[in-house]
Amino acid sequence: MKSPLITIVTPSYNQSRYIEQTIQSVLQQDYPAIEYFVIDGGSTDFSVDVIRRYENQLSGWVSEKDKGQADAINKGFRRANGEFIAWLNSDDTYQPDAIRKAIETFQKHPEAGLVYGNVLSIDEHSRPFNLQTFQPYNLKDLMAFNIISQPAVFMRRSILEQAGHLDLDYHLLLDHHLWLRMATLAPIVHIPETLAAARYHAEAKNLARTADFGREAFRIVDWMRANPALAPVFEQNRRRILAGAHRLDAFYLLDGGFYGRSLASYARAFWYNPAIALGEGHRIAYALLAPLGFARLRGLYNRIRARRRQV
Repeated sequence: MKSPLITIVTPSYNQSRYIEQTIQSVLQQDYPAIEYFVIDGGSTDFSVDVIRRYENQLSGWVSEKDKGQADAINKGFRRANGEFIAWLNSDDTYQPDAIRKAIETFQKHPEAGLVYGNVLSIDEHSRPFNLQTFQPYNLKDLMAFNIISQPAVFMRRSILEQAGHLDLDYHLLLDHHLWLRMATLAPIVHIPETLAAARYHAEAKNLARTADFGREAFRIVDWMRANPALAPVFEQNRRRILAGAHRLDAFYLLDGGFYGRSLASYARAFWYNPAIALGEGHRIAYALLAPLGFARLRGLYNRIRARRRQV
């Protein structure tokens, strides 16, 4: 039986330090039917030199100015011919059997519009320090800001096309906004295996723009309230959703060192839904104690976090 085609898109801008590992992780997959596009935003470092070394193995590539990450990814989406589709950012990597496992899951679940797995967290030197594990979520879970990690998400292209491509007005939660739109059209399925690695480094937006995640979360809250397909579900689950938005805000504020603001957001999450806030009790404790100058507290917190999510 012929293997269904999958399209992978890599958006890139000035990631010459990491992009070769990303490209290799796609080209070395143990799946035979891959269409692969690299969409570069006009990099001024050595990214284009790296891409050119692999151009004979790519389905296509371009290097030109764009309107940001979402625009670059959408350019790749418009070129796609695959029955399935995904994007892999230029500092992340796939595990060797990620695509095969994703396709096998789609074949077992023909109703699924999106499948997702677990993700290894790695540092700038590719050293693992955490494992992001997820649960089988549904639309209500996504509406409550249970976030899934984008590098391990694979989509059925027909559902993506119905939902529409990435919204250029979102820069941090652009993926979550898309997952919500797709989850209104078809079920999502969790693969309880590690499919990808997400790289965390100083330039990564997860670390560089921690104070902005909450703003986008509350924009999504307003969008859900106004969306005809989601508004009834929103009203039935309003407190849980608002608690989730505040929890997400608190999570990133804490990572950015905004301890007081993080505690205030955790307090608001607690008011809306205590269980959601208390699920991050260890982070709340850290936010309380860190400003007091406990020099060793960060190391203790990291050890506790690593123990909770063993690599």
